[in-house]
Amino acid sequence: MQDPDFAEIVSLICKEDPRFDRKAYDFVRLGLDHTVKELRKKDAARADKSRHVSGAELLDGLRVYALDQFGPLTKTVLNAWGVTRCADFGDIVFNLIEYSVFSKTESDRREDFADLYDFDAAFVKPFQPARRPRTNGGPSATGAFGTA
Repeated sequence: MQDPDFAEIVSLICKEDPRFDRKAYDFVRLGLDHTVKELRKKDAARADKSRHVSGAELLDGLRVYALDQFGPLTKTVLNAWGVTRCADFGDIVFNLIEYSVFSKTESDRREDFADLYDFDAAFVKPFQPARRPRTNGGPSATGAFGTA
């Protein structure tokens, strides 16, 4: 169950900026938690200290988290929530910053989220079948199915 304060804040944000579904805000919040945990695993020496997550790190963490949660439907789910490009994640993050749900440093900017990856390449391509190399010359001389 979600935090009632968070739900209230998201309701206010969605009234002011209706571009994104409430679920997109929940996803970004959970994706940030996932990203922080993964970064702590990689940097075990600093596991007890809080760490700022950059826009690029969050975008990569959201990509991995989305693929884990939704698999081949990732792009479809995100698009249904109004999220169609990386910059949309940045808009969601900065909406949450404006309501003091997330914090930022002086160097954080919306532009940090500007299209670090293409949604088709990130969310569709991993599930497409690998292309098989073409054989030389097409069908064999004995016919298309191997008989004369």
